[in-house]
Amino acid sequence: MMAETQPGRAPSIRDVARLAGVSYQTVSRVINDHPSIRSETRARILQVMDELQYRPNRAARTLVTSRSNTIGVIASESAHYGPASSIQAIDQAARSLGYYVHTVTLDDTSPESIERGLDHLLGQAVEGIVVVAPQVRVLDTLADMNVSIPYVTLQSAEASGTTLSVDQIAGARLATRHLIELGHRDIYHLAGPQDWIEAEARMHGFLSEMSDHDIPITAPILGDWSADFGYFAGRELLRVRDFTAIFASNDQMALGLVHAIQESGLNVPRDVSIVGFDDVPEAAHYGPPLTTVRQDFRELGRRAVDLLLGTLSNQEPEPRVIMPELVVRQSTAPPTPL
Repeated sequence: MMAETQPGRAPSIRDVARLAGVSYQTVSRVINDHPSIRSETRARILQVMDELQYRPNRAARTLVTSRSNTIGVIASESAHYGPASSIQAIDQAARSLGYYVHTVTLDDTSPESIERGLDHLLGQAVEGIVVVAPQVRVLDTLADMNVSIPYVTLQSAEASGTTLSVDQIAGARLATRHLIELGHRDIYHLAGPQDWIEAEARMHGFLSEMSDHDIPITAPILGDWSADFGYFAGRELLRVRDFTAIFASNDQMALGLVHAIQESGLNVPRDVSIVGFDDVPEAAHYGPPLTTVRQDFRELGRRAVDLLLGTLSNQEPEPRVIMPELVVRQSTAPPTPL
């Protein structure tokens, strides 16, 4: 049968009930997964809902069940690859479990902006929040607030709420150790912005690995994550050329470094080895393909949602630290003497 409603009007629960030949209370029970409905009745109602393209009113459902099946994401940054990938992974994981996701991107990282973002999400009746906030000051502000619902933070340092992270320190150690094992001793680190938790952790991993191997350290250079910064930093570094390898804190800055080095007439990796971090989709197609540290953002999103929902239902969570993986490609090689 072809379901019909009056043109210009969205279908209602009563339209579904009429065309399925049941009461609207029976339709409501199907929507709310009530176990008392016969399988053939459920199938008929679901068919009519599909034909009508009927979507249950979430606000009404919340009043009946006290559950919105909605989680919030509060993000202080969504333009960079890491945060954007985390948000996408959270959305996919939540939808696979039947949850809606409502995302708020902060105007800035001031306490007032954070409070406005929280108020907006609470107004959507979210059951919990995932915080994708890589800056230290955002998490410090949240820790000082009396957040009334459970929340999970994606970051590397301890903070209030429940924490989930990719081990950034371990990833940086993998990158640095790879260069050391190739024979490099003159290694620079192009770090990310100082107030980003991931940048601080990656810098700490680099310094720790160099120190453990008793290799002299040159002060890391603080970047801004962009390929432009990597390019200009590379041009400046090449004025002295006292290094054989650079570990960049993300793949975009690594791309800029490769551009500057090759533009100068040198070769990557013959003259300078480059390692990045993140394994962006394009990294395998850089010239040369980039050795980098891969973060499993899909797994991070799945665990973030599972951790939040587990907190809501008092379930035992999975381990909260995900280990990264070194992906070796053609941008690294043993050093050529300076």
